[in-house]
Formats: sequence, structure tokens, C-alpha cells
Amino acid sequence: MKDISEIPYETDLRNSIHALPVAEVYRVLASGLNGLSRDEVAARRKIFGYNAIRDVRRKSLFIKFLGNFTHVMAILLWVGGIFAFVARLPQLGWAIWAVIVINGVFSFWQEFKAEKAMEALRRLLPVSVTVLREGGQQKIPAEELVPGDVILVVEGDHISADGRLVQESELRVDQSALSGESHPLRKTAETVQQTGMACSELPNLVFAGTSVASGNGRAVVFATGMETEFGKIARLTLSIEEELSPLQKEINRMTRVVTALAVGIGVVFFILSVIVLQRPLSSGFLFALGMVVAFVPEGLLPTVTLALAMGVQRMAKRNALIKKLSSVETLGSCTVICTDKTGTLTQNEMTVRDIWVAGRRFSVSGSGYAPVGRFAEKNKVVEHPVTGELRQLLIASSLCNDSRIIPPDETVSSWTVLGDPTEAALKVTALKGGVDPEQESEKLPRLRDIPFDSRRKRMSTIHEYRGIPGWEGACDFSGANLESGMIVFVKGAPKEILTLSTSIRIAGEDRPLTDEICAEVIRANDEYAGGGLRVLAVAWRPLSPGLGDYTAENVEHDLVFLGLIAMLDPPREEVAEAVERCRRAGIRVVMITGDYGLTAESIARRIGIVGSGQPRLISGPELDAMDDAALRTALEGEIIFARVAPEHKLRVVSLLQEAGNVVAVTGDGVNDAPALKKADIGVAMGLSGADVAKESADMVLADDNFASIVNAIEEGRGVYANIKKFVAYIFTSNMPEAWPFILQIMLNVPLALTVMQI
Repeated sequence: MKDISEIPYETDLRNSIHALPVAEVYRVLASGLNGLSRDEVAARRKIFGYNAIRDVRRKSLFIKFLGNFTHVMAILLWVGGIFAFVARLPQLGWAIWAVIVINGVFSFWQEFKAEKAMEALRRLLPVSVTVLREGGQQKIPAEELVPGDVILVVEGDHISADGRLVQESELRVDQSALSGESHPLRKTAETVQQTGMACSELPNLVFAGTSVASGNGRAVVFATGMETEFGKIARLTLSIEEELSPLQKEINRMTRVVTALAVGIGVVFFILSVIVLQRPLSSGFLFALGMVVAFVPEGLLPTVTLALAMGVQRMAKRNALIKKLSSVETLGSCTVICTDKTGTLTQNEMTVRDIWVAGRRFSVSGSGYAPVGRFAEKNKVVEHPVTGELRQLLIASSLCNDSRIIPPDETVSSWTVLGDPTEAALKVTALKGGVDPEQESEKLPRLRDIPFDSRRKRMSTIHEYRGIPGWEGACDFSGANLESGMIVFVKGAPKEILTLSTSIRIAGEDRPLTDEICAEVIRANDEYAGGGLRVLAVAWRPLSPGLGDYTAENVEHDLVFLGLIAMLDPPREEVAEAVERCRRAGIRVVMITGDYGLTAESIARRIGIVGSGQPRLISGPELDAMDDAALRTALEGEIIFARVAPEHKLRVVSLLQEAGNVVAVTGDGVNDAPALKKADIGVAMGLSGADVAKESADMVLADDNFASIVNAIEEGRGVYANIKKFVAYIFTSNMPEAWPFILQIMLNVPLALTVMQI
């Protein structure tokens, strides 16, 4: 066994392990098929430590409490109270100090109610994990994993560390916590030689903090704790210091100005009282001290706090939960919103919109995963249930499928899905057309499948046609030549499926796939793709008798093309109006997403983020190649960022802030945490957001809706306007209060009100 100290744990292994054969993976990690021994685990833990995320640096409640009494304005009032006692005005001193105490307690309580202490980064890692050690399976605490451990993952498991797959069966992993995109990704144990892919995109790697959507697998751990992709994001988040809000910065600046003016006025009045009124020095000093106290705006602090608190309450009624009072005014000052796409601008529910089959086009109504909707051809509703080639297409797409549709029950009020949302959308569409996937599965039970992979860009399932009497009419493929009693359904990328097809199903018979028909299919595909729809093609064929080896090469050829299915994650209905309100208010909206560029551009056009011109699409790798000057120039025009990593989002936010913008950032995943913390106002999703995203944010959306951000900005601007009016009143009222003292000094007119009365 290799010496543990020689394991290339750092960057060189992370950047190359995906390209190694399985046997080499075991060798470089000094592991084996039977896992590690107890002694090896103990030795590695001494080197690599526990598989844990370091605690987020968080201020204690006591420090937060003291912070409400030690900011610049509070310090000015504390000093003003001391001056009042020195000036023999104890009642005034106690009154000023009471203002500070009441205001501080109120502010702390408001923020304490909205912001509960969470150890989100630690809690996202699972509590236990199944591992192979000394040849047997063991369930151990996740923090005890070390590099070289062989972990076993099954559907529903959370993954505890970064690992290289060495074995898998139909494994799909939900990486939304890292990538922000909710589509489960197909994983493979094969080597990947392709370059230019982000680490999280590599199909043979699994990552801490993600979860298994379906299938099972086995992986060798190569990174734990803070060295995982999850840990890298945690480290990036920890490195960002909290900054003062625009309101806090402005109040601090104003406090310095007020202090200088008050002291200056006190000096002037001291000189005038001693020289003009011939008062003793002690009397003149106390008089001047009283004037200094009178000019301290003790009413400003409670006024601002109450205005912000009322804004918080109004925002809560509009689904925006504010964690810090100062964030209310920051929203009102916002000039740029950097928003992700999935779940914020869109519904995060794939929905089939259009179908091309046998030269005919059908539209499909309804949204979400509820199987409610109709088929229409040229605006004419199709009879239910659907028949012919359309029905065959729906059967094939719902059987070549690993998802599950879950109806509402006493715990969940809406339809939900397990598995890939794209596959779920196909089953929902079948139900809309009167096709029951469960019943069809009984007629054509699945025997085996060939999972989807990125090289083939397709998935195949092989089914048995038993030929039971009475099924001939019920099975929609009974008219085909099913000599072997076997049939294969294939779905995948349109051009790939078209290349493998030799005929097409039209009017109940298989016709040759001519160049003209191919051109028509490609034209329909391009139209759907140009509209931002994701397009899948579906085909089938009967299998020859005696086919022994059901490999992709043996079954995926001479297919009968059935049609195209086009779907999208639809924008939220209210988002377009919200974006237009932003435009009218002078707020710019920039989309930063982990999705593909063309899909992002299509959604951006639908909701009005980009106009009629051609926006610039910048991907993560392109962003890496740009210097700050080039990126600043690009940010001046219409721009969409796609396939970006957490550090890319953080960089964009930083440059926007350097240009003088007040930036709001939306996010829901672990990958969004650094940018949420860096932003002037971080906005996390309350329904779909990870705990660490909510922890890093200043505001949480109870409904995950972009329109709620715009509503909150409206409230923030109203609060900002009110604070401006209050400040103007407080300072203008000081002058009328000062005039009697000026007249007394200049003309020896008796005071109408004493300093204490004022």
C-alpha cells in the first residue's frame, strides 16, 4: 500500500482525477476495492483532519446587542448626555440617554426576531454515510470520512465529500446547492478526457452538499472538509467582511458634520456670552454647553429606527422578510439587481409547450406538474384522449423515463416530482393526453435500459410485448412487426435521434425518412430552440428475434422517428411587469445564471430584461479570460452571464459596486452565498433557498418571487423619502430654537424657553 503522505491531495489531483481509469483512481488514493483499514483511517485523519466545515464567523448576540449602543450617532448622544450633566441639566441628560437605550433595545429586538443564529454550512453536510471499510459496509458519522474512503450512495442520500465515481447504475445527482440549477445530472464512472469543463460539470465526480436524485453508485473520496468544492465556497464566504449600508454610511457622515457644527456653535456662544454679555467664564461655559446639547439631534435616531421598523412590517406583508433594519433603506437606494433565473424569474417547473409529430404541430396548455391541460392543433382543441402518432409519441416518452409524479396528499398541497424535471414534464404531458404511464408500463414492461450519457446524448429502454390475447387493440404498437416480442424506445437530442432513424411514423405506417422530411424536422427543431425551448426527439423500433446483447450499438439504429417535444421552464407571470417597473424606476436588471446562454437569453427577452438588440452573452470561461477593464466596459451594455461559478458572480458584483452602484443580488444555493454576502442587499429564496444562502442574505423572499423584490424596493424608497423629510424637519427646527438665545445675547431679550424646555 502506498505511503499516505504521498497522496496528491491538492490541486493536481483535483484537476486530473476525472481523466484516470478506475484502477488508477484506487492506486493514486492508496485505496482498494475493500476500502480502507482502521489503521489507515486513523493515519489519514491525523494528516487531513475531520470532514467538517469550519464555523461561520458570527458575532455573538451580546456583541450585536452592544452594537446598537456604540455606533457613531449613539456615541454622539452619549457625549451629549454627559455634557448635559456637566451643564447642570440632569433631566436632559437622563432623557437623552433614555432615547439611546430605548432605541437600542428596540433595534436589537427587531433584528433578533428576523435573524436566528444558524450553523447552515455545518448542517448541510449529512449526519451519517455508508462507507466500505475492511471489506464490509459500515455506517459512520460523515465527519469521520478521509481521502481514500469508498462511499456508497443510493437514491435519497446526501453526499458527504467530493469523490470520483468508480461504479454507478442510473445515477443522477441534484447539484442545485452548488450550481443553482435544479436539473439532476446524469453521472458516470467512465473516464472523462474532455477539457475546458468546470469541475462541477464533470460527470464522473460527486460533491459534498449535493444529493442523489435516483440510482446508486460507489465513489472514492478525494477531498474532505474545507478542501471540497463546498468548503471552497464556505472559505470564500468567510473571507468577505460585512460592509456598512448606505444609510449607515450617510448617518455616520452626517454625525461628524453635526458634531463639528454643534461644537463650533458652542464655542461661538461661549465667546459671545463672555464678551458681549460680560458673563463669568463658568456661567458662559455652562450656557455654551447647553447650546451644544440643544443642537444634538436626539430625535433623529428613534425617528429613523421607527421609520425602518414600520417599513419592515409593511415588507413582511408583501413576502419580503428583512433581517436588518438598515437593509430597508439600502433597498430604496438600489440601482442594480443581479438575479439568477431558475425559480426566481421562472417557475422552476419544466412544462411541455409544443409537439411536432408526423408533420403536424400541437400546442399544449397548462403549467407546472399538475396534469391539467389540453392539446390543440391550429387553435382547435384535440379530442381527448389523443390517438394515432401523437398517442404513440406520448407513450414512448413516458415509458423511456425514470421520473415519478406524486399527487397532492394531506402533507403536500400540490403535484410534485421525483427525478429529472424534464422527464417528469413528459409524464405530465402524457397524462394530459389521456395516456396513463402506469397502465402502459403493464402492457409494455421494461426489461432493461441504456442510460443517458453526454457522449450518446440519448437514453433507451427495452420493453417486452407479451402478445397476450386482448392486448392487440389496447397496445398502440400492436400494428408493428413485433416478431421478437421486444421493442425499444429512444429519446434524446433531436439531431442525434434523426441521424439514427431511417423511417418515420405517419398515418399508422412507417415511411422512409426522406431529405425533405429531415429538413422539415430540423426546421421545426430550430424554431423551437430559437424560442428558448428545450427540445427532445423520440423514436422507437421493434427488435430482431434472437438479439442477445442489448447494447447501444445493437439497438440504437434503424429507428422509427416519432416526433419532437419542446418544453420550457416558464417565466412567472408577474415578472415581466416587475422588470418594467424596475426600468421605469431607473433600476437595471442583470441576469447571472448557471444555465445555458441561449436559454437564459430567451427568458430575458420574454420578461423584458433585454430589448430588441443583441445582448452580450458571457460564459464562465470567457469571464476568466477577461480583465477588469474589459468586464467594466461590458457591464455598461446589455449583458447576460451564463454557466458561471460563485467566484464569477462575486467578481461581477464587486465591479458593479466599484462603479458606484448599490447592488442587490438574489440567490438560493450554497454557490450564491459569497455574492449574497458581498452585495449591498443580499436576497435569498425562502422556499427553495439553502440555509447558508438565507444566513448570508439581508432579506429573504417568502414566495421566491422576483416581483416581491420590486415591491420591497418600492417600500424602501418610501422609507428613504420619509427619512429625508424627518431629517430636514429635525435640522430646520433647530434654527428657530436657537434664535431666542441669539437675540438674548445680541439684544439682551429674556428667554421665552429654557434649554431644558426646548
